[in-house]
Amino acid sequence: MIRDITLGQYYPAKSVLHELDPRVKLVATLIFVVSLFVAKGPVGYALATVFLVMVIRLSKVPFRFMTKGLKSIVMLLMITVIFNLFLLDGDVVFWHFGFLRITDRGIRTAVMVGIRLIYLILGSSVMTLTTTPNDLTDGLEKLLDPLKKIHVPVHDMSMMMSIALRFIPILLEETDKIMKAQIARGADFESGNLIQKAKAMIPLLVPLFFSALRRAMDLALAMEARCYHGGEGRTKMKPLKYESKDRTAYAVIWIYLVIMIVIGYGRQIYGWIPFI
Repeated sequence: MIRDITLGQYYPAKSVLHELDPRVKLVATLIFVVSLFVAKGPVGYALATVFLVMVIRLSKVPFRFMTKGLKSIVMLLMITVIFNLFLLDGDVVFWHFGFLRITDRGIRTAVMVGIRLIYLILGSSVMTLTTTPNDLTDGLEKLLDPLKKIHVPVHDMSMMMSIALRFIPILLEETDKIMKAQIARGADFESGNLIQKAKAMIPLLVPLFFSALRRAMDLALAMEARCYHGGEGRTKMKPLKYESKDRTAYAVIWIYLVIMIVIGYGRQIYGWIPFI
């Protein structure tokens, strides 16, 4: 389960998405997230599915590798779907027992929320798997550059995000090593009730905490030894510059968002879009 988390990992490959400017991928991910909340009915989610599948194919990242990240949210996904399925009222009640009920609105909401959560993970994974942490830092800093005028520490925020993403796979690997070492010493992380399982995690969390703290201190000393003092006056080895493919990608993602808005709200506003 620990090794199945793909967030923060980079998958090297030669694809169109890997070559795009990181700013394009950040904006595209944000627009895709917005489109999932704009989507109304099966047609909107079908379009989001087609768009996501096309993007995954263009990334040349194996689909099986990308879906590994979904294993880490199975419990959250099940809780979200079950709550929406059994606790929402609706016009048509299919099953009723005490305060639990399955209604038409509950089924519809559970399906939409489940699909939305899965697509959020996959869409975010496409961005992190096709972009190095350094490129993400540069792209985020460049996008937030106007905030420097109101004294927002843009560079520090971008650097913290980059370090956090870079440390995710490292800490996951460290967690896996500590867990195997504790199991070899007789630790049991599976059996028992919820309280017993929580207590069994102490031999795992304590060394993991000290390991993370030690890595943070080593990183701080290394940055100081290299005279790092923040973003003031720093230059980029590879300055970001938009190319024709980046402008094309911007056009495609904005057209996609406009179509999703028309599908989602066209019937409500104008009454002429024949979609549910």
